[in-house]
Amino acid sequence: QVQLVESRGGLVQAGGSLRLSCAVSRSIFGIKQMGWYRQAPGKQRDLVATITSGGTISYADSVKGRFTISRDNAKNTVYLQMTSLKPEDTAVYYCNVRGPILDYWGQGTQVTVSS
Repeated sequence: QVQLVESRGGLVQAGGSLRLSCAVSRSIFGIKQMGWYRQAPGKQRDLVATITSGGTISYADSVKGRFTISRDNAKNTVYLQMTSLKPEDTAVYYCNVRGPILDYWGQGTQVTVSS
């Protein structure tokens, strides 16, 4: 059974920073992309950032220049460094890993940004 273990989010003031991590419980053959998504109350789950096995990175326009995604292949871990946080970044953040025949999600971690 594969598990994605996310670090705890938290409460941070606007303008602050927070780093999330997501560790895959075991090596999985076939991972093509790791990423982060978020879901605010009453809204759909949206992409935040992704990084492919080849290192190609994509960001949602709303987080460009503020968030940085990275991965440590040796540790099967993906990170999301969030800076200059805004109240509108408040959401449950989910880690995701996927490939042609796999798609796994973390349990979600709450990030709350106070104004």
